[in-house]
Amino acid sequence: MSTTDHHEQVLLLASALRIEVCKLRRRLREEAHIADVTPSQASVLSRLERDGPATASSLARAEGMRPQSMAATVLALTDAQLVTGAPDPLDKRQTILSLTGHCRTLIKASRAAREDWLARTIESRLTMDEAMQLRQAMALLKRLAD
Repeated sequence: MSTTDHHEQVLLLASALRIEVCKLRRRLREEAHIADVTPSQASVLSRLERDGPATASSLARAEGMRPQSMAATVLALTDAQLVTGAPDPLDKRQTILSLTGHCRTLIKASRAAREDWLARTIESRLTMDEAMQLRQAMALLKRLAD
């Protein structure tokens, strides 16, 4: 196979992989059941869970949002009792946002529901050999993602 042919095959593979990963992500999102949050709100919750407490301005920078948009997102999450704020001990003008215990419980239940759906789907749609192939492919997907 020539370099050009190889490159074209890789481009086709990349396109197909992107489509299937997006479909799987959408399907997992359908299984999430974490309140009624928008994708941007879910992204903020995910960042707070992953990175820990943060100010609205640092969240806005990290999420690539305007401060006004982040303020609206934080207000909605606060109203839904998913995040709470406390004064920054170093700068009383700032508020440190963190997930509420209620939100952590919802996230844990949501993650369990998605993993349960995925496990049931793997068991019902794949043979044992195919499941093992998927397990082997995980190492390759991890290398791509990291």
